[in-house]
Amino acid sequence: MPPQPVPASESPGADPAKRVLPPNPKAAAIVALAFTVLLYLVELVDVVLPADLDQGGILARDFSGLDGVLWAPLLHAGWGHLFSNTVPVLVFAFLAMAAGIGRWVLVTAIIWVLSGVGVWLIAPSGTVTVGASGVAFGWLAFLLVRGIFNRAVGQILVAVVLLGIWSGMLWGLLPGDPGVSWQGHLFGALSGVFAAWVVARMDRSQARKATGPGSLAG
Repeated sequence: MPPQPVPASESPGADPAKRVLPPNPKAAAIVALAFTVLLYLVELVDVVLPADLDQGGILARDFSGLDGVLWAPLLHAGWGHLFSNTVPVLVFAFLAMAAGIGRWVLVTAIIWVLSGVGVWLIAPSGTVTVGASGVAFGWLAFLLVRGIFNRAVGQILVAVVLLGIWSGMLWGLLPGDPGVSWQGHLFGALSGVFAAWVVARMDRSQARKATGPGSLAG
């Protein structure tokens, strides 16, 4: 049988961990768009129904509000809040799928949970925190440092571009506006760095298993 052609994205020697764009851009775009649409649907339900869904956010240091860690990124304090998160969510979610949707789910889960727990631990008592900005900060931090962990020049160049465009977001890591959760932004960013480290270790471990044990001199 003649050898079968290998797709460019799977060419011999290519390292999937060093991809800059998702291997299946169409599927990645659909996932990022679907997640964003979900945010809009949740906000629409909150506006149409007198359900006050925002109270399901993270209630700091109150065990009854700990389940808000799961719901807070889906909730927003009005349309303006959601509009401000829309473009970062779309762009960062798409780019974070460079290693595949499965890796993206893992990265997102790490950021989602750890950033939420961080908010629950250090946000002012009695405050309820909502919004996807913590997850967006996590994706941005993941994109900024993954190239360093992967030693990937292309990813580092993308990080430089993102930093140039969204450098103003970094001010959100510092205390300032009392109506903005810098705690969520900070723990989101730290969680993104941690997620990049976890994924890089997993990729290196898989690469070692694929190549087999190295030779040893006796």
